[in-house]
Amino acid sequence: MKVVVCIKQVPDTKGGVKFNPDGTLDRAAMMTIMNPDDKAGLEAALRLKDQYGAEVTVLTMGLPKAEDVLREAMAMGADKGVLVTDRVLGGADTWATSQTLAGALRNMEYDLIITGRQAIDGDTAQVGPQISEHLNIPVISYAQNLKIEGDSVIVERQYDDRYHVLKAKMPCLITALAELNEPRYMTPGGIFDACKAEITVWGRADLKDVEDSNLGLKGSPTQIAKASDKVRKGAGEKVALDPAESVEYIVGKLKEKHVI
Repeated sequence: MKVVVCIKQVPDTKGGVKFNPDGTLDRAAMMTIMNPDDKAGLEAALRLKDQYGAEVTVLTMGLPKAEDVLREAMAMGADKGVLVTDRVLGGADTWATSQTLAGALRNMEYDLIITGRQAIDGDTAQVGPQISEHLNIPVISYAQNLKIEGDSVIVERQYDDRYHVLKAKMPCLITALAELNEPRYMTPGGIFDACKAEITVWGRADLKDVEDSNLGLKGSPTQIAKASDKVRKGAGEKVALDPAESVEYIVGKLKEKHVI
């Protein structure tokens, strides 16, 4: 079994975010981490490796420094890492990103593709399903549990206060929730091996069956009108009442907002 996990190096939002003049994130200026949903997807793949001997390849698109997140994944147990990086791919929205990743995946062998549900820097939950559409394979999103049965994958898909059980023949794509599992830590030996491992680096010329018009900022139909690192809140309403009047006032506001 061959599993490809799409992971993303995202800004560590605890340290704040910075923007370029065109409204896109200044990724080079921020501290980064592996996207949490993607890490859960990686752990799911590594468990398939433990159980079935699956070969796990991690794929990312980003700046050259995104190589770090691939090495982290390999230190956790992934077998191979592929970095797609090129100036012409910069500023991509979900459409251009999914086109890029699909173009890379067409060069790879896979039975199962796992992505995170969404990235914490965009929160769109669009890239995984879009990749499946480009590759014309089934997709099951919001996976909170999964298992392999023959040539099929069976997934518990989270849905409000319950879950759906869905089955799809491989090859297919799964988008993973952070709640899917508890990711393992890197091991000292894994870190040592990952530092020595060779990372495959692809550029625009290596993408298969992708038009230039669908790549990078110019190929992104979504344009950012305005970007801000913080949303400022208004001062709110201030009142001075005695305790009994305060209770009546608060209850009235809760009823007004249909909270009670």
